[in-house]
Amino acid sequence: MELSRPDDDGVYRDGAGKRAARTALAISAIGQLWDEATGALPFALPERGVGLAAVGSLARGQMGPCSDVDLVLIYEPRALNDSQLNALADALWYPLWDSGLDLDHSVRTRQQCEGVTDHDLPAAVGWLDVKPIAGDAELITSTAGSILERWRKAARKRLPELLESAQSRLDGFGRMAYLNQPDIKESRGGLRDTVIISALAASWLADRPHGNYDDAVERLLDVRDCIHLAAAKDTNLMLTRYQPNVAQTLGLADPTLPEDERAARSIDDLQMLLARIGRQIAFSWEFTSSRAKHALTHERPRFAFFQLLDPRSGGKREAPKFRALAPGVVEHEGEVSLAAGAKPAEQTDLPLRVAVAAAQARLPINPTTLRNLERCPVHDHDWSAEDRELLIRLLGSGTVLPRVWEELDFINIPGRWIPEWLGVRNRPSASAAHRYTIDQHMIYVVSQLGRVAPDGTQYDDMRYAALLLAGLLHDIGKRPGVPDHAIEGARHVPVILRRLGFGEDIVRIATLLVREHLTLSEFATGKDPADPAVAEDLAERVDYDPLTLDMLFDLTRADGSSLGATANEAITKKYGWSRWRERLVRAMADAARARMPRG
Repeated sequence: MELSRPDDDGVYRDGAGKRAARTALAISAIGQLWDEATGALPFALPERGVGLAAVGSLARGQMGPCSDVDLVLIYEPRALNDSQLNALADALWYPLWDSGLDLDHSVRTRQQCEGVTDHDLPAAVGWLDVKPIAGDAELITSTAGSILERWRKAARKRLPELLESAQSRLDGFGRMAYLNQPDIKESRGGLRDTVIISALAASWLADRPHGNYDDAVERLLDVRDCIHLAAAKDTNLMLTRYQPNVAQTLGLADPTLPEDERAARSIDDLQMLLARIGRQIAFSWEFTSSRAKHALTHERPRFAFFQLLDPRSGGKREAPKFRALAPGVVEHEGEVSLAAGAKPAEQTDLPLRVAVAAAQARLPINPTTLRNLERCPVHDHDWSAEDRELLIRLLGSGTVLPRVWEELDFINIPGRWIPEWLGVRNRPSASAAHRYTIDQHMIYVVSQLGRVAPDGTQYDDMRYAALLLAGLLHDIGKRPGVPDHAIEGARHVPVILRRLGFGEDIVRIATLLVREHLTLSEFATGKDPADPAVAEDLAERVDYDPLTLDMLFDLTRADGSSLGATANEAITKKYGWSRWRERLVRAMADAARARMPRG
């Protein structure tokens, strides 16, 4: 902890140097413990056949101020008998436990190490970083070399398992860039992904990214260190109660601002920093895993069975297969890519066509294709009718929308379509009820909007487009210092939609929905539906239009269903929409509907 102290002004600088110093201290202290423990044993320890190794963050040189210590005692069966081995282990582990350190330890032979890593994916990945501390260093390095060789031989078979584990973490922990209280280790774009990227590079299936990626990893380790300092324990959760201290320790607090404003602004900056880091690491993971999958595909011979019998094939490989998805867009090896004739530098609508194709096919966009889409001359005005139709199709793609939008957002395509989007991009919500950042919350709301109204009828094209656009923009007014984001959003919506060329009916209804998107919920939980004045007020706010009231109900339900953790709890899967709340909202909507003229 002494080595981890911030500078005199309270800012944590030279995180890499501090991590190196902590690692050196730990290695030295554990080496000294080895000397003391072995010197006190009632038997002479052989020079060969037993050694102590570090794995995990200690081996990688990434120890945080409160990180646990991962140690493995490796031995050859003939070097020590069971009682001697137990005596040595006790002499090592008990002093570490007594010191208060979190210790993850194991005692294994080389064969046991190989067996564990052959069947336990996390153990295999962890053993790719091994550092000898004391004893027989040659035994440790040879064991590590054997495990690395076995990993390279088995990596092609284990790649699906690796990808499945990454998807499982994504499903359980979400994307760091979009969470208000992320787990910076397990979420997508977190530290666990950096370890997996290194494992893929070690397998020789794909190259490891560098440059901006390396900078993002070091900065994320700085964030982790500051969480440890704020929490005074080993944790990777960026909980609300830690955020002010973490932001200040990272140097994000502006000393020229008033104290209350300084803290709020620094937390905003912290969340946006995490979003930038998370996006960079997540993209690097997608790129590296994509290259690894392609490497496997290209290693397989592309022969069809009939070609073996056909002398005309001449032993040539089968040509790569492309499936057309849209003009200029194809599927290739399980990803959406650009066709050979596509010209990104000349086609403004190409990102929309790629995104819609990816959503409809439920496939990821190839990372190289994403980089090529950056060259498209995307603009924010005078869209064609086809462009507007593609946008509505994309917004109506349902549960796949957040993933596709995230891919486009990494290269800032949405910010070029709608410059106002940049005002809420990566920005945390001031409301403790929100689990996601403002931009991701809006995308999740859109993903839950359907075409079927509460009474079972379907919205026509105009109404459906207005509903989706209202969902996309309903929190666009959440800017610092704005007292009423619904009113502010309603000021921006007509400007945005008219600039894109949407018709006045769509503009009118979408603006109304954004202005009133909190009304139905606030009325339901704070007013009496039996009061005629309340019902009349609500009916008037939706222009006495039952369909608009239905659309407001759908938007309210989607908005509530996208809420998450409160300020004092860890990441949960609790949502802000329940049967109780739905009954209240329905009762209020029914009361307003009763005040509307029939027919």
